[in-house]
Amino acid sequence: MPLYQAVVLAILQSLTEFLPISSTAHLALAPWLLGWRDPGLTYDIALHLGTVAALAAYFFRDWLQLTAQALGRRLTKNDPELAANPRLLWLLALASAPVGLTGYLFKDYAESAWRNPLLMGSMLILVGLLMYWADRTSRARRDLAGLGLGDALLIGLAQAAAIVPGVSRSGITISAALFRHFQRAAAARFSFLLSTPALAGAALKAWLDLRAAGGVPPEMRTAFIVGVVVSAVTGWLVIAFFLRFLRRHTLRFFVFYRLIFGIMVIALALTVFR
Repeated sequence: MPLYQAVVLAILQSLTEFLPISSTAHLALAPWLLGWRDPGLTYDIALHLGTVAALAAYFFRDWLQLTAQALGRRLTKNDPELAANPRLLWLLALASAPVGLTGYLFKDYAESAWRNPLLMGSMLILVGLLMYWADRTSRARRDLAGLGLGDALLIGLAQAAAIVPGVSRSGITISAALFRHFQRAAAARFSFLLSTPALAGAALKAWLDLRAAGGVPPEMRTAFIVGVVVSAVTGWLVIAFFLRFLRRHTLRFFVFYRLIFGIMVIALALTVFR
């Protein structure tokens, strides 16, 4: 695999995983549109390891504080918003349960039958419209200090729907939080925290499966390392940008992007891929 392709796909993974525009749809179509060979499962694992590394690095202090609070302890420096909700770690654990169940039940469908352009294009459009509705109707007055059991369950169920290609984990969970009237930045923060266990679990299982199959092939080792490093660094930057962006802006740009891209994907599905 040429290194420039490894770099491009790693950047694309970071952008589309953390922005609400669906990484699955972009990574499934990018090699075809660019005329590249499918990088295969090994490189996909590298990208997911990099994604998890970006989340772990950016939210390290958050996870440290949440764990300390759950154990009844306090850190020297605490984030006031998180400190006001000592149950947040347990709420994250509860909200993570639905995606674990749907992943177990529907993983094979998500990686085969559902990974088709027509479905992905439709989900890009439908979830885009849902994001628009949530963004327009939300009163955006709550933060994570007030997140409760009902909020966690609704956002957790929304994350479970992200197993369908084209939905976007961040897009659907942020929308669910906006329907509960959370501020945009708080909604995105909870979305990223919630995605960490799911992505980490999936990446760990994939890595163990790869190790059991003989590990990273020699010809893929350089591309594998490049994929992990580039997706991790780029992912950290994208998270920082997106959280700052949502403090001042709406989701409108991402809604329009999803609608345009979804229409393009459906057009391809009805012509080229038919």
